[in-house]
Amino acid sequence: MDLSEQREKLAGILRKFSVRRGEEFTLASGRRSNVYVDARTTTLRAEAMPLIGRLILAKIAERGWKPSAAGGLTMGADPVAAAVARESLDIPPVVNAFIVRKEAKKHGLQKRIEGVTESGALDVVIVEDVATTGGSAAQAIAACREAGWNVLGVVALVDREEGAAEAIERDCQCPFDRIFRLSDL
Repeated sequence: MDLSEQREKLAGILRKFSVRRGEEFTLASGRRSNVYVDARTTTLRAEAMPLIGRLILAKIAERGWKPSAAGGLTMGADPVAAAVARESLDIPPVVNAFIVRKEAKKHGLQKRIEGVTESGALDVVIVEDVATTGGSAAQAIAACREAGWNVLGVVALVDREEGAAEAIERDCQCPFDRIFRLSDL
């Protein structure tokens, strides 16, 4: 199955399991909408995971980025980052996954970023399940930069087309891309 067929298959899974229309929903951004994308009902499905990983890896390659790791703000980014890491074993180079906590742990090693043990300047990509205003990606970018990492860009599975791309590019000085726009679904 080529990438366009994989993209269409993933779009069908998102439409079936994740896109909800009709009633008014409150989004993570605080905005209200009559369309809600509950991406975790797709990103945690076995049949969607390889598609997500492959499509995001293809987008990373298309952009010319060469990250050592991909991750984002917990919890929406977690299954996306894991899918990318898994599929990178079959589509080298290997891209490890990481998770950015909303705040550092209060015990143990008190880390804010989990999963990557390498120190120093790493090239990373931030992944998102759904981007609305870009707030979650901006938090992840800030945490990664604070750790001394180079953020190559952001890739969202679904861009709600409500300003995330513009905010990330303007405020974070970071490229933004997506697999789907909400209008595609």
